[in-house]
Amino acid sequence: MKPLLFDFNVDKSTKTVTIDREFDAELSLVWDAFTVKEILDQWWAPKPYESKTKVMDFRVGGRRFYAMVSPEGNEMWHLQQYTSITPKTNFKYFSVFADQDENPHLPGSDWDLTFSEKDGITLVSISIYNDSLERMEKMIEMGFKEGFTMTLNELEKVIGARG
Repeated sequence: MKPLLFDFNVDKSTKTVTIDREFDAELSLVWDAFTVKEILDQWWAPKPYESKTKVMDFRVGGRRFYAMVSPEGNEMWHLQQYTSITPKTNFKYFSVFADQDENPHLPGSDWDLTFSEKDGITLVSISIYNDSLERMEKMIEMGFKEGFTMTLNELEKVIGARG
């Protein structure tokens, strides 16, 4: 079997980060891992951080409000506002850091996630457009590539345990 695809690209000219990642799993399982709170919280943070979802309303106009919690208990809050959902194919959301009362810390980024399956392998293509180049550069400097790579590796483990 050929290795699973994992591409991570940063394009400063368009203020966009793109990630293509294959998973050895059926599309419905991978979709659920991105859209069901109980599964998301198992993997949506680079270890040793944990994801703790306070609100999850997966519908257009809905939101996910969650914290990444450090081993010491420090919380970094995030707000995702769903703007478009095509079941089992694509969803989009606006992502922004926030305080514990859901007050956003602008600017944010627009996430566009597309799902496709071929021969039991599911491809997730993620495009992250940043409102500002400064925000994108800060995100990259903070270790986004390394952290998100670790996070997607956690997803692979969760899918493997469920599949």
